[in-house]
Amino acid sequence: MAGETTIATGSAEETRALGAALGAVLAAGDLVMLSGGLGAGKTTLAQGIGEGMGVLGRVASPTFIIARVHPSGRGGPDLVHADAYRIRDLEDLETLDLDSSLDEAVTVVEWGEGKTEALSDSRLEIAVRRAQGGAAPALGGAIDLAAVDDGRRDIVMRPFGQRWDGVLEAVVAAFRRAAPSDSVDAVGSTRA
Repeated sequence: MAGETTIATGSAEETRALGAALGAVLAAGDLVMLSGGLGAGKTTLAQGIGEGMGVLGRVASPTFIIARVHPSGRGGPDLVHADAYRIRDLEDLETLDLDSSLDEAVTVVEWGEGKTEALSDSRLEIAVRRAQGGAAPALGGAIDLAAVDDGRRDIVMRPFGQRWDGVLEAVVAAFRRAAPSDSVDAVGSTRA
């Protein structure tokens, strides 16, 4: 099994481009779990995944409707984009009925860490983090993201299962071709 891969992106556009590179190689049955703080860029990455898959419609945060299905615009699998933030336990997860479409669609779950691993032993877990210095506390300890967020992200991809052997290498290669060469700060990989 491949190890963890970390990519540093320099902007929201690059994060979306990384998502597009990933979306281009995803297949029906793939489960992608996105974690990260509020405003970290999970939905931005999911938008890129949808773009790479060629789905119809705008990929938006599923926060208030819990799950959205985006049909393929080119005959590939649909994208099921879900938000597990309000999911408390396996019973809540079952109400989403994600397992019914898991084999036929690509399923991307935001806030899934610690909640949706039971859906599949084969999955890609992605942590989206603001790069060091990407946001700073404003007066009173609050963070004014609009004022200080420079868009830089560290994106850590951790594969589980043989399905992902070689996939992340292809994603990194495609991303490097798509992103301006001087803006890809770092790509690192470790063996599990």
